[in-house]
Amino acid sequence: MPQMAPISWLSLFILFSMIFMLFNIMNYFCIVFAPSMNMEDSKTSQLTPPSLNWKW
Repeated sequence: MPQMAPISWLSLFILFSMIFMLFNIMNYFCIVFAPSMNMEDSKTSQLTPPSLNWKW
C-alpha cells in the first residue's frame, strides 16, 4: 500500500471521518429522542438525579 498517492490517503481519511461523525450524531440523537415506555417514569427520572452513595 505505500504506492498509493497522498490524495488517496486524504480521501480515505475524509471518508472515515465523515462516517465516524455520522455514526456519533446518529447515536446521540437515537439516545436523546428515544421513546420512553412510561411518561411518568421519564419525568421523575429527569427531575431527580440518581443517588450516588458510594459504599467503600
